[in-house]
Amino acid sequence: MDKRSKIYVAGHRGLVGSAIVRRLKKASHENLLFRTRDELDLTRQASVEAFFEKERPDYVFLAAAKVGGIWSNTSYPADFIYQNLVVETNIIHAAHLYGVKKLLFLGSSCIYPKHCPQPMKEEHLLSGYLESSNEPYAVAKIAGIKMCQAYNRQYGTRFISLMPTNLYGPGDNFDLETSHVLPALIRKFHEAGIAGHASVEIWGTGKPRREFLYVDDLADACLFLMNHYEETEIVNVGVGKGLTIRELAEMIAGVVRFDGELRFDATKPDGTPLKLLDVSKLTALGWQAKMPLKDGIKRIYEYYVSKAAKPQF
Repeated sequence: MDKRSKIYVAGHRGLVGSAIVRRLKKASHENLLFRTRDELDLTRQASVEAFFEKERPDYVFLAAAKVGGIWSNTSYPADFIYQNLVVETNIIHAAHLYGVKKLLFLGSSCIYPKHCPQPMKEEHLLSGYLESSNEPYAVAKIAGIKMCQAYNRQYGTRFISLMPTNLYGPGDNFDLETSHVLPALIRKFHEAGIAGHASVEIWGTGKPRREFLYVDDLADACLFLMNHYEETEIVNVGVGKGLTIRELAEMIAGVVRFDGELRFDATKPDGTPLKLLDVSKLTALGWQAKMPLKDGIKRIYEYYVSKAAKPQF
């Protein structure tokens, strides 16, 4: 991408999209296209195609998606599969119709089987059954991957797909019903500390292992791969090491300075027991994540306190 390229970031207000915008501006890309949900409904094919016909973007970052944690995935499975399928279908097809030079599709590590060999390699895709709690979301993301690959094969497009691990960072969702585990724990510990509670309840056993990638690191990887990767096969984006949910909770409690008891509710779902990405492919291409987890948690906690925390009266 050169500095004059017209670049469309779908989902520019979201966690990932806003980080991509920050990274593009840092690299002096100013010819950026944005549309809010009110300005452009990405679930409407005619509207999406009219936008692409008018604006003719050179490059597309497809970061628009409906995302959430275990509770929201299990509560709204139809919303997750429908909205993600239709948005990615509309954008990928329009990118082909109107001559986009290159598109980057953002998937998710939940595309891999529930009992996948660890760490999870790109070739493990479709090698086993998915985790049931987020299967509709995962199926939609797999469809997006396969659509990019099919268009590359049939039409010679340059559509690439990245599979990020669990993300966190500025602009995160702290709603306890729809957020992912890391921002949810930050809010729980913060509010418990202010209220003087002696304990905090955490879903599950605390035993599952996860890895967490700072969203600005992901954005950096997106630009790196948009500029340097041309293959049709997917690429994992992560840090290559993980920790248990209990260890994560203890780290967050330390940052927030909550010294009460951590109570794990084993009646609540754990999700996939172990999720760690093999990032050797990306490392071989010349990219590695930079933000240490504890430093990233400190940054997102500062963001939460200054921007997202509810005033306490």
